[in-house]
Amino acid sequence: MTARIHQDQPLHVWGIPIEQAHGAVIALHGRGGNPLDMQNLTRTLHAPHLSFYAPTAAGYTWYPQRFIAPNSANEPHLSSALDTIDQVIAFVVAQGIPHEKMILLGFSQGACLSVEYVARHPRRYGGVAILSGGLIGETLDRSRYQGDLSATPILNGCGDQDFHIPLQRVQATTTILRGLGATVDERIYPQMGHTVHADELSAVQSMLDHLTRT
Repeated sequence: MTARIHQDQPLHVWGIPIEQAHGAVIALHGRGGNPLDMQNLTRTLHAPHLSFYAPTAAGYTWYPQRFIAPNSANEPHLSSALDTIDQVIAFVVAQGIPHEKMILLGFSQGACLSVEYVARHPRRYGGVAILSGGLIGETLDRSRYQGDLSATPILNGCGDQDFHIPLQRVQATTTILRGLGATVDERIYPQMGHTVHADELSAVQSMLDHLTRT
């Protein structure tokens, strides 16, 4: 049984009531952050027909070590974080929003969790926005990722000077996601560190627009 480290933390909700929504965004904050960071990030986006759901990490940290540490060093926090995402998604689906009308949006630790979750639970999603992140683990065990992402659109954006996210891991993440059938838009930004580029937000906006049109 997974330890309940993150499950009893607040769930921050904004946007249109889900009963009226055309889709939903699951927004995951980074280490030391909180859901308000993600809400502030989305203030620049036009999403009048979407509901946003942002869980909170216990102690504002989803897992204790770097994402490229052995998975065992990040347990049981990592499993608890992934279970938290699963519970939020199950709640949204229960409200009538299917997976294909759902976008996972994460920054830093939240980006790592977003992509790790969809790679472990492949199916068609409305989209995934990985803002400075990558698949989790000291080495990537491809046997952990089996299934079909069914052309899910994925933005994989990162700076080439990001101290926290090795460029090789960003590229390896793209390769694995494409092997799972995702449509990956990898964007590497020269001379950029651990932050979000305006071009990434433009790509996220296009993803949101497509979600509400379909």
